[in-house]
Amino acid sequence: MSKLTQKALEAIDPEMHGKTVREDGGLLGKVRLKGDQISIYFYYRYRWEAKTRDLSCGTWPTDSLVTIRKIRDEARLKVAKGIDPGEQKKVVKIEAQEAIALKLAEQSKKLKEELTFTDMFEAWIDNGVRREDGNATLKRTFSSDVLPFLGKKKVCQITESDLIHVLKKMVDRGVNRSAVLMNNNFKQMFSWAEKRQPWRKLMLEGNPADLVEIKRVVSEEYDIDNVRTRILSDEEIAELAAIFMRQQASYEQAENKRAAQRPVVATTQLAIWIMLSTLCRVGELSSARWEDIDFDKKAWFIPKDNVKNKVASLNVYLSDFSLEQFKQLYQLTRYSEWCFPDSTGNNCIGRKVIADQVSDRQFMFKVDKNGEPTAPKKNRKNDNSLVLADGNNGKWTPHDLRRTGSTIMQKLRISIDTINRCQNHVTPGGKVNRHYLHHEYEEETRDAWQALGLYLEAVCGDVMP
Repeated sequence: MSKLTQKALEAIDPEMHGKTVREDGGLLGKVRLKGDQISIYFYYRYRWEAKTRDLSCGTWPTDSLVTIRKIRDEARLKVAKGIDPGEQKKVVKIEAQEAIALKLAEQSKKLKEELTFTDMFEAWIDNGVRREDGNATLKRTFSSDVLPFLGKKKVCQITESDLIHVLKKMVDRGVNRSAVLMNNNFKQMFSWAEKRQPWRKLMLEGNPADLVEIKRVVSEEYDIDNVRTRILSDEEIAELAAIFMRQQASYEQAENKRAAQRPVVATTQLAIWIMLSTLCRVGELSSARWEDIDFDKKAWFIPKDNVKNKVASLNVYLSDFSLEQFKQLYQLTRYSEWCFPDSTGNNCIGRKVIADQVSDRQFMFKVDKNGEPTAPKKNRKNDNSLVLADGNNGKWTPHDLRRTGSTIMQKLRISIDTINRCQNHVTPGGKVNRHYLHHEYEEETRDAWQALGLYLEAVCGDVMP
């Protein structure tokens, strides 16, 4: 059997496709034709344990004859030493694959260890939490109060001290309630991450949020239970009605209405009186539709989907006072299906619109991150036109109207059970009571809302439009 040469291989023609060329020492080559290109796949044939085996040695002309023979010679030497070159090649391949896998795992581990607080926050926002506002508040508060301090820090390095540092900065500027809410967010986010990879493995020292004792972080004088007690007195309710009337009269009498101070939007004024006289939440009112208002039956149906926590739907029996507010509102927004439409008329206003309008007109209570008076916001009202009692009783919010109306009902000797029904609170007494007690309190709640309406009429007197 002759020795193959470069010249002999180059002389092979296409008709040799599929045939085998041989050389001394067990070297064989299978001729292949692809298009007009000829290549030869070489392999070393040897016997091992009474069986014939083949070991790839390369492909000519990609591999030179020198390289191909070198592989063959090394294989022959291994056979002579009692080593199966084919099996050894598999072992080497497996070891190489394992080495690559190990390297990739190390790189993956390193990359995971580089994951930051921002990475975890974004993953949580996308897959771990869904708030009614589309997580807009979470994104805003974390971007303002957390990410500037912890955003770039590796998750595996975050401790309870880091979280406490952020919370204390909030407390230092006087927003204890916001610090408590942020701590709750921390607990929810880290609890979510603790159950999932890769975040779980990154918490080497456990869940840092579990170690934060918020009572030791907030100011000593702060009520950790945050039981807000602000209610509007009769005098303040009358003052509020007088403010609305005075603003409207001043604007109508102004010679230059472009330069005159505009009164609070009429729909917002009506919303305030409706919230006060029905005990509804601002979100329930903002999302009300005209199809749910029955003027003949003097009733407003609040669907379960519009109720906080989707507890239960509610029939509000409108007092004469409340009905009048809805009638005035209908004259303003009947062009839309929504009682409080947005600028397009195709959707309702956001849940914060009314609250922002009330807050913007109590500018004296706004402070920045350093506890200093906040800078006026562009294209927003920045005055104190809705401050009541010269601010001596503090800021009031739309939710305080719900508390105020409930307190008036209590003062009118209306039973707590009936007030709870008017507020759409879950029936007290646990599951047993809710299972067996099904009285709807229609007559009682109707009378309660009517009594509240009459009381408000008496308080406001002639200053109501």
